[in-house]
Amino acid sequence: MKKKPPRLLFALWLSIAVHLGLILWWATYEGFIFAKPKDVNLNIIEVRLEDPIAKNSNDLNPILGSDKQPASLAAPSAPTSEEWAFASKYTLKNSKGYRHSFGQQVRSLMGAAVEGPDQGQVRFRIEIAPNGTLVKVETLWKTSDKAEQLARRAMKSMPALPPTPTGKSLIFERTISFTPFATDDAPVYRDDCLPDTPAFSNPFAWDGKSSQEIKKNKPAEKLSPEALAECLKQLPQDSIDGITAEAQRQLDIWSSGKLNQRK
Repeated sequence: MKKKPPRLLFALWLSIAVHLGLILWWATYEGFIFAKPKDVNLNIIEVRLEDPIAKNSNDLNPILGSDKQPASLAAPSAPTSEEWAFASKYTLKNSKGYRHSFGQQVRSLMGAAVEGPDQGQVRFRIEIAPNGTLVKVETLWKTSDKAEQLARRAMKSMPALPPTPTGKSLIFERTISFTPFATDDAPVYRDDCLPDTPAFSNPFAWDGKSSQEIKKNKPAEKLSPEALAECLKQLPQDSIDGITAEAQRQLDIWSSGKLNQRK
């Protein structure tokens, strides 16, 4: 039997050593072998995280899934006799003060709003007779059955309302917010003497039958100086709550993420 040349044995052992080194390096890199660091930085503080203590399921809030208490908001106070006296005489903007006092009266009878599945909003179309009698209540949409139930119950138990300011039936839509995050919706009256902007209609719309023509939108009606001066006498001084609520509404509109698509 012939012996292998020394050069061949040396190459064989060198190959084995190289492959073994590569295997050890790969195992250390993949985490199979933990290499002990030679130098320890004393400025680095090692923190060992313990397993969180399991909380008793009886202590968890069934709504939020934690021990956090749900948010709540007390019902606002009912309109005072002075507020109703003003509302029963204010004729501008479809009896704006009367509509606000009505919504505040309903919300005050609904009680506190608590965060949870019962919170939400409901919008009604309401008709009130000239003598203040509630004639018709129609639900337009809702996000909470509880809110609708409480609102309708409140309307049935409302005290007698004063006559409408115009002496005619008052028909309007009103959204009742039964949520702890609702902001005060006190109205602002300073712009009520300005004419309403006419509803926009497409001037190029065509029914396919009549002759084609470009329709002009009606301009806004302007009050005479005498009528404007008489109208300004009705305007009350805006409350701080009303100005704050108006600023919050504008902030919510213009800070909407849908308006900042470029960011």
